[in-house]
Amino acid sequence: MTTVGVEEEYLLVDVATGRLSPYGEKVRAAAGLERFVAADEVQLELLQAQVEVATPVCGTLEEVGGHLLRLRHAVALAAETHGCRIMASGTAPMAQDAAVPVTDKARYRAMLRQAPQLVAEQMVNGMHVHVAVPSRRSGVEVLNRLRPWLPTLTAMGANSPLWDGHDTGFASWRTIVFDRWPVSGVPPHFADDTDYDLRMRRLLSTGVIADSGQLYWQARLCERYPTVEVRCVDVQPRTDDAVMFAGLVRGLVETAMRDAGAGRPAPETDPELLKAAMWQAARHGLSGDLLDPAGRRCRAGDVVYQLLERIAPALEEAGDTREVTALVHRLMQHGTGADRQRQTLADGGPGAVVDMLTEATVMP
Repeated sequence: MTTVGVEEEYLLVDVATGRLSPYGEKVRAAAGLERFVAADEVQLELLQAQVEVATPVCGTLEEVGGHLLRLRHAVALAAETHGCRIMASGTAPMAQDAAVPVTDKARYRAMLRQAPQLVAEQMVNGMHVHVAVPSRRSGVEVLNRLRPWLPTLTAMGANSPLWDGHDTGFASWRTIVFDRWPVSGVPPHFADDTDYDLRMRRLLSTGVIADSGQLYWQARLCERYPTVEVRCVDVQPRTDDAVMFAGLVRGLVETAMRDAGAGRPAPETDPELLKAAMWQAARHGLSGDLLDPAGRRCRAGDVVYQLLERIAPALEEAGDTREVTALVHRLMQHGTGADRQRQTLADGGPGAVVDMLTEATVMP
């Protein structure tokens, strides 16, 4: 069975005010003292009001859910010791009184010098799903086949409608924020792994990006592990929301590998069409039409069910069909995280959104 791992980024918010708390280093240190947390499972992020967790390599979705719940609770307990809570939201709902300081690491200081305003506005949080692939060549074949589905995943995972205390009108404002970096968005189509590596080296040689970590494509090859990393989804409010995406992404990767092995060609979708599809997904989430992988404008629900149909054999083989389809059906009935944030905002204001999200973050 193909293995999977998940990384999640959380915001730290003050218990009393709901505003961002720059205690990332203290929270990480406190979480690292827990007996059931390994040293590398909780990490710092670009800004000090963020922390990141990473699961071990998992064989089943049950393992993914168990590890994420363990890590969310560990970080939440650590945050409480410093007067704050963790919040799984792609952006911060509350207006902020002051800029959040950058984490004191050489890489982050260099990014601040390069793009000060972008860094100041990089208070965005995603979830990254890693799925194992047998080789870089296989990984590139997977990337080429994933490209048309990234907008659908983005729409389903939209959880960042609010920014600085107001509704942006976008379901995933995080997607728009991230698209301002030099190398971002849907990855290009690559001839093979040699082409991927050559183009990566060319980008690095320009000096515009400092390292491969600044290849902010929404799917890419991981340089540390033999995985494809899908990065297009906002961090999810609940653990089981995240588990759903781990299952969907693994299903897409396994389907892509099966197609490559059978010699079926990858679709070479026009980049401008994919850009339009991604913008539409970020704008509306599941509340409007989407562009399907063929570029046709369709009801969002129809595109989601195209996705389920596409990966059905892979889900069945992994034993994930029942869990993933049930979670997708719940999503279609109750809406995305963005939908829930907007409803809560209308009912109770930004403070109620913070309360809703912080409570959901530590739910199963």
